[in-house]
Amino acid sequence: MSGGDGRGSHSPQPRERAAAVEELTRRRRELEALDRELIALLGRRVEQSREIGVLKRVAGLPTLDPAREAEVIRRAAAMAREHGLPDEKVRDIFWHIIGLSREAQVEQE
Repeated sequence: MSGGDGRGSHSPQPRERAAAVEELTRRRRELEALDRELIALLGRRVEQSREIGVLKRVAGLPTLDPAREAEVIRRAAAMAREHGLPDEKVRDIFWHIIGLSREAQVEQE
């Protein structure tokens, strides 16, 4: 190995390096756009949860529904596996999302 950096003998040429930096910048912008979409979707989900909370109260149903929450978690884990994602991590994320939704419903009481 040459260069002593542990990456092998290939040192990127200036054009390769510039192209990689440009591509990195482009990919980071794509991630930022995806983050904006995720936040917008979370906002929509919370708004739906508020409306569901109102409907539950009108229907005389309890705000909290542990069986429904478990169903959402199971479905999210199954979808995660279909997409090659670690289902346990997705379950953790969805518990947080459910927490946001639950708070939105409870705050309306």
